[in-house]
Amino acid sequence: MKHFLLILTFLILCFPVFSQSARERTRIAEEIRSVLLKQVSAWNRGDIQGFMRGYYNSEKLVFISGDNITRGWSPTLERYKRNYDSREKMGVLSFSDLEFTFLSRKAAVVIGSWSLERANDRPHGKFSLVFRRFKKGWRIILDHTS
Repeated sequence: MKHFLLILTFLILCFPVFSQSARERTRIAEEIRSVLLKQVSAWNRGDIQGFMRGYYNSEKLVFISGDNITRGWSPTLERYKRNYDSREKMGVLSFSDLEFTFLSRKAAVVIGSWSLERANDRPHGKFSLVFRRFKKGWRIILDHTS
């Protein structure tokens, strides 16, 4: 009986994901991919403010990198400005290996790889992003980047 209840609970919690059609999942993935492409484009223009439009503009935004947690949109913006205070440091950004997990019609997780091409190095890593759909579109509410 215990196992039955666990399976039943799992199915109930996952029903919204399973009820999404392939067409709807594809549409959501393309909407989120568009946010990421706009971020890459803004970054590669040297526009950190534009890059930040992909994030939820709220004190509830969470950005995790290394052993640091930054909370809030403004502190995250300031962190980016401090760490990438020149075009040379910003380099050319690219994202790859994107994988989408749909939690509901209004929430998704994206994991992938990032890389910067700069004159003297090529830093790279992985990320996991939690997206939420708002009236203004999909925004990142949690970013964990390594």
